[in-house]
Amino acid sequence: MSENKPVTSVLFVCLGNICRSPTAEGVFAHKAKDLGLNFKIDSAGTAGYHDGAAPDKRSQDVAKARGYNLSRLKCRKVTEQDFHEFDYILGMDAANVRDLKRKCPEEHHAKIQLFLDYANAEFDEVPDPYYGGKRGFELVLDLIEDASDGLLKSLTK
Repeated sequence: MSENKPVTSVLFVCLGNICRSPTAEGVFAHKAKDLGLNFKIDSAGTAGYHDGAAPDKRSQDVAKARGYNLSRLKCRKVTEQDFHEFDYILGMDAANVRDLKRKCPEEHHAKIQLFLDYANAEFDEVPDPYYGGKRGFELVLDLIEDASDGLLKSLTK
């Protein structure tokens, strides 16, 4: 990207910012870096259950096994400023999208969409793996990798 062109910004959002959205942030950042692309990338939750905490250890372990490092990430809640600051606000499920649109000023609603709109998967939403086992976290990572590839393709057209 040229220095004169603004950097595209992407915010990934789930409920608690402990599993899905930090995984999406880490995977997308890794893939963008591998392609030599510069984006502003962050993640947040619609609820502040885990503010300041690291991502769920299970998410970190599954991601690490595929070469993604989530250890530097910290959970946080979506803020009013996020709606103004980010170009793309991508919810992991329909409930996240609804919660975001309730909090978001009307003029920024078009920025909000489902992350899996960019995937080539049979799923519409990234399921919450929090109360499940390792297979759920692996499925989440599969879906996030797929949607990240689709989003990168869309942003680099």
